[in-house]
Amino acid sequence: MNYSSYRQPINVLLAILALSAPSLVSAETSDEDPKPQFTYLDAAILGIVEGITEYLPVSSTGHLIITNAVLGLDSSAPLPDSDGNILWIKDSAQENGQRPFTLENAADAYVIIIQFGAILAVVVLYRRRLLSILMGVLGKDPNGLRILLNLMVAFLPAVILGLLLDELIESALFGIYPVVIALITGAFLMLAVEHWHRKKKSSCAESGPDLHELTLPQCLGIGLLQCIAMWPGTSRSMMTIVGGYLVGLRPARAAEFSFLLGLITLSAASAYKTLSVGPYIIQTVPIGPLLLGILVAAVFAALAVKWLVHFLTHHGLGLFAWYRLGLAAIVLITLN
Repeated sequence: MNYSSYRQPINVLLAILALSAPSLVSAETSDEDPKPQFTYLDAAILGIVEGITEYLPVSSTGHLIITNAVLGLDSSAPLPDSDGNILWIKDSAQENGQRPFTLENAADAYVIIIQFGAILAVVVLYRRRLLSILMGVLGKDPNGLRILLNLMVAFLPAVILGLLLDELIESALFGIYPVVIALITGAFLMLAVEHWHRKKKSSCAESGPDLHELTLPQCLGIGLLQCIAMWPGTSRSMMTIVGGYLVGLRPARAAEFSFLLGLITLSAASAYKTLSVGPYIIQTVPIGPLLLGILVAAVFAALAVKWLVHFLTHHGLGLFAWYRLGLAAIVLITLN
């Protein structure tokens, strides 16, 4: 088996970020607003990055924050609507209780809304498992019902902490340096867990439980780990796959639980963001780029999911840890 042939998705990400490195510097150091607009090219690039990174343990949010900076979308320039008018949003920190809706606000919301594309990919790829869950709800598949209960228990911590900490996270952690810290910390965590998992696997021949065989405390533990990924750059996928490893799931099953839990978590986050800032997005971002980003994200997410399951089964988490360290180094060198 040619190991290098499995690096393609990560090479795509490195190419996207490396080719635009000068833009990252200018976005961080320039006081001028790069561009008060959102283009089809921006949408396509963000869709590719979202699709590849959403289910890989490398942090989609961290990559998208970096990509927004690369593309000059982290601009404080007010984003006008189609009539040229400036939109205002509520902000209790301002004297008048509001502030203009900026290109950065639109980009931050956009990268969450296009997660609908990644959601669609999982729905298509795991339709049989989802059908089993549906049959469970209808009382015809007890294993499917148990999986649903496990997923809801794992999802519960994110609901509570997500609603409580949403504004704090966006104001304090949506930046390049917090992302770099999370990338590095997550890399060392993955290396440690991968070492533990390989050592455990060598001394145990068990194949591990199926998803319906997990206990509720185990699912709650995975859900609590998922909450750590609210820090951009950590990776929801990484934390839930690591959680799956820790409760005894084999790599493919850990990834599957991560994908299904992501289906619920991403749906909730995307729906919440769509309801809260959707009207502003509709008035300032043309529908074409919005739909393009979702479509591109769906295609690349489907490819990334299939690739990840195969890769984890044969190679584990190590490559992703080294990729995170490499990306963090590239960003720090570029900024300095």
